[in-house]
Amino acid sequence: MQTVKNTKRWSLRDVIFLAIIAIFFGIIYQLWSYAYYALAATPLKPYANDLTLGVWIMAGPLAGVLLRKAGSSVVGEMLAAAVEMLLFSSWGASTLISGFIQGIGNELGFACTGYRNWGKIGLTFSTIGATIITFIWDLFQSGYSQYSLGLLITLFIIRLISIGFFAGVLVYWIQQLTAKTGLIK
Repeated sequence: MQTVKNTKRWSLRDVIFLAIIAIFFGIIYQLWSYAYYALAATPLKPYANDLTLGVWIMAGPLAGVLLRKAGSSVVGEMLAAAVEMLLFSSWGASTLISGFIQGIGNELGFACTGYRNWGKIGLTFSTIGATIITFIWDLFQSGYSQYSLGLLITLFIIRLISIGFFAGVLVYWIQQLTAKTGLIK
């Protein structure tokens, strides 16, 4: 009798992978805040958030492509945000809200593929979803609604490029390298 593996259930291995991703990226997120502050102290201040945002979105899509489970992007991003917050993030508990918003954006991208494509297409939709959802959030939360249309378009394009490179291309490369190790089956 053949046993069918239920890929929707979370295994101990999935939870361990998720914890490793969360801890690793929580530390990176906290360190990355210094890059944000360095940019914000220059004439590039209006662009600092959008230039650096791509790194802060990497945990979600990486959790998604490595675990290939619905919800893993949101959980991965939330846990990484929790680690960042516990490392005394200057944004405090609002880090959790940002993690949730970012995770939802990524999750919507994978949901658009019916959770069937975890490669380039899934990451492309994840990038687009995260860009749109986080931009809408910043329209209200960060006061972007007060900016001119030209600046908004520029910020959106910068954000799309940042998220596309870090949470799209770089996550894809990490996925490919991880696949070569045999950890992903």
